[in-house]
Amino acid sequence: MTQRPAKRPLRLVIIGAGIGGLAAACALRQRGIEVAVYERSSKLEEVGAGVQIGPNGVKIFRALGLEDELQRSAFEPINMVSLTWDEARLRHREPLKAVARAQYGAPYMTAHRADIHNLLRHAIGDVPLRLGAHCIGADTVKGIAVARFADGSTVEADAIIGADGIRSAIRAQHFGTGEPRFTEMVAWRCMVPMDCVPTRVGPGGSVTLDHGEYFGWIGPNGHVICYPIGGKGDVLNIFGGHVSAQWVEESWSVPSSRDELIAAKAGWNEALLDMFRHVEHVFKWGIYDRDPLPEWTRGRVTLLGDAAHPTMPTLAQGANMAIEDGYVLARDLVRHSDGIDTALKAYVTERQPRTAQITLQSRQQFANNRKVPPPPFLDRSWIFTFDATRDQAALQSA
Repeated sequence: MTQRPAKRPLRLVIIGAGIGGLAAACALRQRGIEVAVYERSSKLEEVGAGVQIGPNGVKIFRALGLEDELQRSAFEPINMVSLTWDEARLRHREPLKAVARAQYGAPYMTAHRADIHNLLRHAIGDVPLRLGAHCIGADTVKGIAVARFADGSTVEADAIIGADGIRSAIRAQHFGTGEPRFTEMVAWRCMVPMDCVPTRVGPGGSVTLDHGEYFGWIGPNGHVICYPIGGKGDVLNIFGGHVSAQWVEESWSVPSSRDELIAAKAGWNEALLDMFRHVEHVFKWGIYDRDPLPEWTRGRVTLLGDAAHPTMPTLAQGANMAIEDGYVLARDLVRHSDGIDTALKAYVTERQPRTAQITLQSRQQFANNRKVPPPPFLDRSWIFTFDATRDQAALQSA
């Protein structure tokens, strides 16, 4: 193994082809960095239905030249509506589409995870993507990063990026094998056609729901968040969170049923339960996170997305943070082209405080949601106004 020749382009390997890994590959490719992606699964697919791309995430798609494709694949909700869990009385209705661009510099989008995944998969173009590659670890040997796979093979690069999720083998190797923290939330994820969604709820049908709205019920043992997905918004994504002291399944997600979902929300608003009766495919997740990690680089090996900072979904920022990570990593590698070690340090220095704050506020939002009545939603403007495409280090030194 030898050091990289001075004139050869940087060569990176990304472990994990989820949204974060593919977004990072797009950002690296855009800046002329050679990259290859290795994915454990033998088939690329995204489970979980909906994903929310906040204005901060849309700014990354814009910088990658992918905003038009995002607009075709995603939906822009009109309002955010909060209802009481039992009677579906209106708690508040706030405009979203009309104000997001002006206040945050980009729209708030909702989409099917598979559509976003396919968009990014297409955008990486000729970047090599190897499936069925089970990475078991990565090391730095004489200044070269080396990823090791379960079949005994290895691959060398100038840096290895572990984007292999909350149970990252690379994280476990370098930062300990401690188990993720069960958050006491179990979530059902499912979808229904929009024509199965009620248009009037509340006492005597006093609350009108527009099918272009993002709406949720907040209750004493959880919450239900619903939003349209798809380019035309003709499908409603449902996230049903439920407070539970235990998650006994070994899998992160397991098949469930509409009956189990309905039973979990017994006593909730009848219009909501009736909507559940039209659900066909239901999956159940145990929600986990980890305490913020102060450092996630060792030598020429670093982490990205859930491998570095898994967070609860209560702020809908998991995918957005991973997308931001990839863009900042690519920028730092170019800015510090004469020193990969310096670039990786700068990447973590820039990203760690923001992702840690997201993790902790997500926990606080979950705690607030459990209060009766729940207090107002914690401020998210600092999340949405942020623009990771702007060089934060340069801005701070200006």
